[in-house]
Amino acid sequence: MAEGLRERKKRQTRQYISDVATGLFLERGFEAVTVAEVADAANVSVNTVYNYFPAKEDLFLDRSKGVIDRLSRWVRGRRDGESAAGAVLRELRDEVESVSPRVGLMDGYATFMKVIQDSPALRSRMWAIGQEVLLNLEHTLREETGSADDDMTPTLMAGQINWLHGTVLAAIGGRMVAGGKPSEVSRDMLLLLDEMEELLSEKVLNYAVRGAL
Repeated sequence: MAEGLRERKKRQTRQYISDVATGLFLERGFEAVTVAEVADAANVSVNTVYNYFPAKEDLFLDRSKGVIDRLSRWVRGRRDGESAAGAVLRELRDEVESVSPRVGLMDGYATFMKVIQDSPALRSRMWAIGQEVLLNLEHTLREETGSADDDMTPTLMAGQINWLHGTVLAAIGGRMVAGGKPSEVSRDMLLLLDEMEELLSEKVLNYAVRGAL
């Protein structure tokens, strides 16, 4: 169904408020900017800001939903004969090799990460997002394998697979903040992924293979 005029205007307003807020946060730091200042700069009311963004942190991390369900999407989309870990490794390699901004390989990402590092509130929200990623992945693995509620295997496997994603993103962030160039960091992350895959057991690498009996 095509997007209606009302929905398009709401989406554009939300994006505009987020863009204005992000610019202020990058310039002055997250803690130094109030929601009232964001509203004033965006020429909207404070209530309008909160209608679109329930918390101040949402203004800066407005694209977190795409991260929260990323691993679950990758696992559900795995190929025939491919395991859950194999799908995540393949997708991560594709993102890293293509120097994708979706994993932080872009100019300006260092400034974005510094804002997070300097804000206890944003660091706390990032931890919460990480927990949502993990829980979503565990739920997906249970569904995909038909595991019983008391089976701890999906929990353990989710932790191992999430470790791949979290470690690579953290390494990219650290390298970018340290002044790395996206193309150089990309090459190093491909080597890191190879090393991480070698550390995983065969049980993890062969878990939830699509099409396996």
